[in-house]
Amino acid sequence: MLILLTNDDGIRAPGIAAALKVLREIGEVVVIAPETVQSATGHGVTLTTPLMTQPVQVDDQTVGTAVEGRPADCVKLAINQLMPRRPDLVVSGINSGANTGINVIYSGTVAAAIEAAFLGLPSIALSLLMDKDLPDWDHAAKLSLDSVKKLLAHGVKPGEVMSVNIPSLRSGELPKGTRVVRQCCKSWSDEYEKRLDPRGRVYFWNSSEFRLQTDENDTDVAALRDGYVTITPLQFDLTRHDRLSSLKASIES
Repeated sequence: MLILLTNDDGIRAPGIAAALKVLREIGEVVVIAPETVQSATGHGVTLTTPLMTQPVQVDDQTVGTAVEGRPADCVKLAINQLMPRRPDLVVSGINSGANTGINVIYSGTVAAAIEAAFLGLPSIALSLLMDKDLPDWDHAAKLSLDSVKKLLAHGVKPGEVMSVNIPSLRSGELPKGTRVVRQCCKSWSDEYEKRLDPRGRVYFWNSSEFRLQTDENDTDVAALRDGYVTITPLQFDLTRHDRLSSLKASIES
């Protein structure tokens, strides 16, 4: 199995090195990832500037390719130019921070996985919930690999995207289990603090918070909060199919 490994935290991030180490157990891994951190850049692509690339030593066994672009750029360029052949699987992560709820819309990690699905490949996004302690990346990688193996055993079809989130755990601590759950669609409570810089100029600091409601305890956010590994199948078809018939009848007649 040939695996393309990418991320949005940059090719030198600890999460991608940890993922590389465990994914070698199931296949040949090619690392192509952004040169710099691209967190929360969503599904942007580069159109008006060149995509510069350079080799980067990811670990003692692998030299990857750093791309001066977005996560989606990395996947496009990898498949079109840089890979020896089309990969059998694309893995994005392990992201430093959870990608649950509406965060999947902003996430560069998920965007890379969705780009792979656009191009007809099976893909998996991996993310780790962070807390105040330093994360155990090796432990998170082992749990991620377990989820990847489960998904491959079940069957991830070309064009499908699976989002996996790992709870924040101490070394050796096990999750409560794995939950297949829907994406939480609760919005953030947007708040901005108005401040002044030393020269008296006004600026704003985002201090928004996410508050889970009791009727959303069957979601990725709630299950991750409760210590479960979460798996959410995603789609990129934004069409409201349930509205097509009524709109056609009203507007096309």
